[in-house]
Amino acid sequence: MKLRLPPSTLLAALTLVAIASLCVPAVSASSPRCKAWLVQSIPTDMPLLRRVPGVLSTADVLRWLAGNSTKKLDIIAQYWQLNASPDDPSSGDYGYSQSDMLRFGADLGRGVYKAIEDAADRNVTIRLLQHSGVYPDYDKEPNDLTSGRTNVKSVTLLFAKWWGSGIVHAKVWISDNQDVYIGSANNDWKSLSQVKELGIYLVNCPKIAKKVETYNDNLWKLSSLNASAYTKNVLDQEWQLTRKVPCWSHFLESKERCKSPLPRSVDVPHVAGYPVLSHPHMFRLPLGTPGRNHSSSYLLTCDFAAQMSTCLIRIWLIDQSSCLLCSIQHLSKLTFSVWNILLLFGKYQADEQAWVDTIKSVGSGGTVRISTMDWLGQSQYAEQTVYWSSISFAVSEVVFSKHAKVKILVAHWAHFINNTDVYLKSLLYSNVLCSSSKYNDCSGKVEIKYYMVPGFNVTGAAISNGTSTGNKYPGYTRVNHGKYAVGDVRAHIGTSNLIWDYFYTTAGVGFGTYDQDIVSQLQEVFDADWDSPYAVPVGELEEGQSFSS
Repeated sequence: MKLRLPPSTLLAALTLVAIASLCVPAVSASSPRCKAWLVQSIPTDMPLLRRVPGVLSTADVLRWLAGNSTKKLDIIAQYWQLNASPDDPSSGDYGYSQSDMLRFGADLGRGVYKAIEDAADRNVTIRLLQHSGVYPDYDKEPNDLTSGRTNVKSVTLLFAKWWGSGIVHAKVWISDNQDVYIGSANNDWKSLSQVKELGIYLVNCPKIAKKVETYNDNLWKLSSLNASAYTKNVLDQEWQLTRKVPCWSHFLESKERCKSPLPRSVDVPHVAGYPVLSHPHMFRLPLGTPGRNHSSSYLLTCDFAAQMSTCLIRIWLIDQSSCLLCSIQHLSKLTFSVWNILLLFGKYQADEQAWVDTIKSVGSGGTVRISTMDWLGQSQYAEQTVYWSSISFAVSEVVFSKHAKVKILVAHWAHFINNTDVYLKSLLYSNVLCSSSKYNDCSGKVEIKYYMVPGFNVTGAAISNGTSTGNKYPGYTRVNHGKYAVGDVRAHIGTSNLIWDYFYTTAGVGFGTYDQDIVSQLQEVFDADWDSPYAVPVGELEEGQSFSS
């Protein structure tokens, strides 16, 4: 199936991809260099999980971003719950003692919240944008931060008013127009110590920060508009459903469209409402990966100076071959999950396409590693159910044509989606099809494991209706929440669960790279999870067997 890029008119899964090559002339020693670190949260009580050196802590990074801000701090979040609520009967934290909360790591959330408060008190200009949030806190914390402070602004953006469903799902921090966090961690104390998260921390990267800020500016503009005056219902031929879209959408004929109120509009060709993108824009940016050590051969070949690399960054869309500039590739990309908003200030690849291209970047006989919380071959929240096979097709294609091994980790937790098992076992059937004929030259394989963080089945409030529940951990914890793919040469770190809605009606931001230090380090992170006793194989579907867990 030929995969089209997402509609410029639907706020969903757009990907800015910046490709950075190390094999270009060095910048001067005095030039500031953009640096990148992998960032991770590891739940407590996982003693058998191997730690990967050089990966930073999410809690530390978020504190640094707020603590180092001198002028400006922008945060995009799904919801807020940095301060635990063990005394609130409506909270999943309810009933746990103070010593329990300390053991769970709740103090890390307080530390991050305090760092934001301190930044506000230093008169740093702060903008907080979020979805309506998760009960019981909703957006209480950002509203508290704005109280009595003219330098702090907070806004709630409801995507359902614009696209019929969907949320702000991005998890992004931007400090002083140059330092950025992009990843899976929510603004929740549990995301720092009770949920496994994965992200990227970019320091002294103003060019990247500027692109993310423009995206954020458009979200803010959207939040100020009356959606009812700017939306229409249309038929999406690609997915065969009726959906709500902004009135400037290319799903509408030109004479029916309104003028976009969002700035920096770029006119690109569209087919059936979807943009056709080509000819990437380019810009130069130095990149370093201090979280990794480098061998002398790298120093000679690709100009690593003081563990820093000189890079050419460009916005990369479709033609992967055009960025093969030398024999050793170290490339980086930014990814955004928001269709229409990103197209308003540049030409960007869809987040969905970035996942597909990362999978297809694997070499012959190579290995693709995929980690996600949720996996469905369909929509989950749309009023009309949509069948969606983009990722599954890409996996099967590389198994057949490239003899690749594809390893997939899917979270199994207290809120596991029941029909996930059906879709995963249908994907495993690719192994049967691969060897189904003596004429098939196919030696690839799909392997799938459920990631079960210990204690996932004893989560929730400690007390309910005055009675002990027997739960050992707060609600909505003990889960692998990271979303990423990594092949032999390319990695993609996202915020989208592998479900249709997250790519077509949800706002998110991600990052990807061809930088071999980050690629190899992310492979190590995945392998530590995969090889741990917390990963349990999913059985293949055998002949005559029904789909079941």
